[in-house]
Amino acid sequence: MTAKNLVIVESPAKAKTIEKYLGRNYKVVASLGHIRDLPKSQMGIDFEHNYQPKYISIRGKGDVIKDLKKNAKKAEHIYLAADPDREGEAIAWHVSHILDLDPAGKNRVVFNEITKDAVKNAFKTPRSIDMNLVDAQQARRVLDRLVGYSISPLLWKKVKKGLSAGRVQSIALKLIIDRENAIRAFVPEEYWTLDAEFKKGTGKKFAASFYGMNGKKLALKNNDAVQQVLKGIDRKGPFDITKVVKKERKRYPAAPFTTSSLQQEANRKLNFRTRKTMMLAQQLYEGINLGGKLGTVGLITYMRTDSTRVSNVAKTETSKFIHEQYGEAYAAVKIRQGKLQEGAQDAHEAIRPTSTLRTPESLEKVLDKDQMKLYRLIWSRFVASEMTPAVIDTVAMTIEQNGAIFRANGSQTKFPGFTKLYVSSRDQDEKDNLLPDLVVGDQVNLVKTDPAQHFTQPPARYSEANLVKALEENGVGRPSTYAPTIETIQKRYYVKLNARRFEPTELGEIVNDLICEFFPDIVDIKFTATVEGELDSIEEGKMPWVKVIDQFYHPFEKELAHAEEGIEKIQIKDEPAGFDCDICGAPMVIKLGRYGKFYACSRFPDCRNTKAIVKEIGVLCPQCHKGQIVERKSKKNRIFYGCDRYPDCDFVSWDKPVGRDCPKCGHYLVEKKARGGKQVICPNGDYKEAAQK
Repeated sequence: MTAKNLVIVESPAKAKTIEKYLGRNYKVVASLGHIRDLPKSQMGIDFEHNYQPKYISIRGKGDVIKDLKKNAKKAEHIYLAADPDREGEAIAWHVSHILDLDPAGKNRVVFNEITKDAVKNAFKTPRSIDMNLVDAQQARRVLDRLVGYSISPLLWKKVKKGLSAGRVQSIALKLIIDRENAIRAFVPEEYWTLDAEFKKGTGKKFAASFYGMNGKKLALKNNDAVQQVLKGIDRKGPFDITKVVKKERKRYPAAPFTTSSLQQEANRKLNFRTRKTMMLAQQLYEGINLGGKLGTVGLITYMRTDSTRVSNVAKTETSKFIHEQYGEAYAAVKIRQGKLQEGAQDAHEAIRPTSTLRTPESLEKVLDKDQMKLYRLIWSRFVASEMTPAVIDTVAMTIEQNGAIFRANGSQTKFPGFTKLYVSSRDQDEKDNLLPDLVVGDQVNLVKTDPAQHFTQPPARYSEANLVKALEENGVGRPSTYAPTIETIQKRYYVKLNARRFEPTELGEIVNDLICEFFPDIVDIKFTATVEGELDSIEEGKMPWVKVIDQFYHPFEKELAHAEEGIEKIQIKDEPAGFDCDICGAPMVIKLGRYGKFYACSRFPDCRNTKAIVKEIGVLCPQCHKGQIVERKSKKNRIFYGCDRYPDCDFVSWDKPVGRDCPKCGHYLVEKKARGGKQVICPNGDYKEAAQK
């Protein structure tokens, strides 16, 4: 007996999960993602006829299409159950085209989570394909094709083969390079802090910091300013407590995850790359086999979303769970009576567990290590978002003597609220700091002072999390595009990761300069954000897609013609290296390869001698004070630092010298990797500066 109903989804994992819920009258098959796309060999856009895309079947998908047609012939009803977003709608539309389905027929089914209830409810209310969603996806595809297939060949012709440019990737690259330029232009400024310890009588010591003089805040620019303050203080005399302010502060939980906040938090907390996060989230969404009667179940809601909205069903279940696990005081929502029935779920809900009752602990046997880490993150963040705020008692104390003002700040958690379960990476530094119970009029004694020299730090390079945040804040791209964008600029070797931060390569800078000069609109963040807004308008049915493309294309066409004439071929010329090959005696040259510059013999390919180029870091050797410190690579490709006068000077260090000496012991200072960033320290352990993210 053949199943009457055919259901088409994107992935085999999703197909397997859904088939279990629908029973034997349904056969569920996978299209394995898109089945039609623009051709790879040509632009594939008909400029004469309103930019109509020329779709072709994707190479290698012939058998899939054959199977879909064969199954469709046997079925009475065909349902298209691709994911609930623009991309899913487009896949459904392409499938319906290949199977000759009526576009107005009610055969599109969407659900936001792959659970029995959600899937069965969705099949009760099929709808027709939403052409606004399809048009928004088509418009993005056409725009990206116009940019990529117009600028990339120019780069091949004028710079070197294999390069590419794209709407969102060009902005991501420009953000990284702008940040690099800000770092290069940065001039550190000296400033000092003056920390102190006080105590009352035989009481406990507490910390305070210098604030100002004579009622005004005062910045300490140098050591002289510090000495001036210390001179005016009577170390033996008492200090007065002149002000004590007690407040109660509430800290609220973060909202449940959107795609972007999940990518950022997983990068910061779990050290996951954006692509890995999305791959694991997809697995959790499509279904994990829980064994026994339960079978395969989708564990989280759809992972591509910009919304933090939560359904009432989920709120009710979570409220009940928090009441039972933690007690009423921790639940932000009172238990609602009865289960609220929800019909067809819309596609805009936050990323959350499909059931709060499936705690991470209960899934320990069925999830692998990385799936568990991500599920725990999503589950904790969601449950915490339905909990009460943390309540913190704060005390701010002002301590004065002879016009010098010190301030001490204390805090103590009065009620942990949501922090019992989850603390976001942004709030991890909050620690209790208890101050002795002092009142105005009390007197305290100075135990010690600790002046410290600091230098302002340049802005930090982007990590993956910061880059995703910057793209989102600037309204560029959509969460689903961030992972492939970041991957592309690395694959093309426009940027490289150094200590988990993005650093542009020389090639990246050449490409960025060209695009900035000849295609200013492509790298104009406001322009690109406007285009994103217009794509949203197409989705909402407020704007025809052809008009959006047309508005974009006319100015772009002019830029393209100007660039064709204006860009001269950039000869990435082989510069002479200034020395001869030690194998054949021919002159050595400097070449630009995939991973930056290197020395090579000018007789290549007859002589294949190459050498790595050592890079000066702009620091004088702390040992001989004559040579320059250069970056070298060990046999295992690990970077170390040495003097360029080697073997006359044998200075060597794994850590990068920064060109300053320790203010305490005079030893040279180095830069070490600290958690998620870098930190300047003295190797003798006498001195360290605050870590820079």
